[in-house]
Amino acid sequence: MENKKQIIKRYIKLHLCILFYTMSSIMSKFASRFEFLSFQYIVCFVIMFGILGIYAIIWQQAIKGFSPSVAYSNKSVTTIWVLLFSNILFQEGIEIQNIIGAALIISGVVVVAKNE
Repeated sequence: MENKKQIIKRYIKLHLCILFYTMSSIMSKFASRFEFLSFQYIVCFVIMFGILGIYAIIWQQAIKGFSPSVAYSNKSVTTIWVLLFSNILFQEGIEIQNIIGAALIISGVVVVAKNE
């Protein structure tokens, strides 16, 4: 039987992996600022694909010990990270609909995690 500390560590690992995955979206957004197929554009996409490759490996390790429903419901938190990074890095606004959506995502993750 796992103790609470071990469970929290597993969730932290899972969410760090999800945060890392979010970086691929950020690199994609950076790429959109450059002319199509320019050097900067290609560099952004190479970095993005590198992030996705590393993510594929660490995701397999992070989801060990989680049921698929818990692992994939937690992955929806990606939306919240992208929303925050878009605001911080690209000065995109956060509107009330975004906040409501984020609250629904968090509620869903909590419900699934508690049922597990």
